[in-house]
Amino acid sequence: MTDPSDTDDVDGTAAATAAPADLWTTVDGLWQWLETHRGPDSRGPAEALLLRMLKLSEEVGEVAQAVIGATGQNPRKGVTHTWQDVESELCDVVITALIALRTLTPDTREVFMTHLARVAARSA
Repeated sequence: MTDPSDTDDVDGTAAATAAPADLWTTVDGLWQWLETHRGPDSRGPAEALLLRMLKLSEEVGEVAQAVIGATGQNPRKGVTHTWQDVESELCDVVITALIALRTLTPDTREVFMTHLARVAARSA
């Protein structure tokens, strides 16, 4: 995210020089936005949680599509994506997973950091 007060760079686009927002504050803000904008025909909390989890599968599928497109593995389509597209899709997976975790628990940071420490310890 960039600060609107940042100066423009040479080609006229905003330079991304602002300090990034805290990851966990951003995840919580995105979760809050999604909760606020679920719409009038929203499902109950259990269904909303399930749909948030299913969104993760959709995002993983977009990674696969981008990899296939970056490698030109579909002979009918050829090369349709770049490796930067793959990076972007992977970021979407991470964001979606963190928001799904936030939907499951308000202790997102603690749950994630505890699990990350366990994974790191296993690889030591």
